[in-house]
Amino acid sequence: MKPERVFLTARWENLVIISYKVPNNILEDFMPAGLEPDTLDGSPFVSLVAFNFLDTKVMRAKVPFNVNFPEINLRFYVKNRGKRGVVFIKEFVPKFFIPFAANFLYNENYSYARMKSSFKTDDKLRLNHTIQLNNKTYSINLEAENKPFIPASDSTEHFFKEHEWGFGKNKCKKTVCYRVEHPVWEVYPVTKFENTFDFETLYGKKWKSLNYEKPYNILYAKGSPVKVFSKQLVL
Repeated sequence: MKPERVFLTARWENLVIISYKVPNNILEDFMPAGLEPDTLDGSPFVSLVAFNFLDTKVMRAKVPFNVNFPEINLRFYVKNRGKRGVVFIKEFVPKFFIPFAANFLYNENYSYARMKSSFKTDDKLRLNHTIQLNNKTYSINLEAENKPFIPASDSTEHFFKEHEWGFGKNKCKKTVCYRVEHPVWEVYPVTKFENTFDFETLYGKKWKSLNYEKPYNILYAKGSPVKVFSKQLVL
């Protein structure tokens, strides 16, 4: 593989990760070649992830008006030759440039949507993420105790929040990977949670069943600075 070079730096903060068990066959159309599901208790999972992209730089340069913004994505978990990682099904951002550049240049599946996020802290941490699509508004509201801790490396929380690799397909349908570098994230105990997302509207008919599923796990991670390295072909 070619030497790594840093493609993007940013801070990812206030991550809400809502995870659901899914059957294996629902992931087949999205699975890059050479990968297999990374399972927990024998089951594959998808996660709805909402967070803030801050101080974003691409190739060490800030892109005007595209430095600070929220993102909401749907992802699933995979492994390849000992590498544990994620594959993104769809990513929403409230910027036009990012979907154009990411989809055209890197074959990602970004979409534009109006979005807002807010964060408040006192004795509790309160977080809201809102997205508007087809004249409807969907939101995630979460409250957590202000008591950060680092879960054990064999915990459910660690499984969902710590992945060093991202995987996808290039325009020739070849499997690619890239490394994501950040310190282990602290989490906060979640005490209240509400999610009004319509998975069918946002992600397609295949995901309608998630509207009726109880999340397997809900976690709130503090986040940190991150480095995303350039993509490489999976050999």
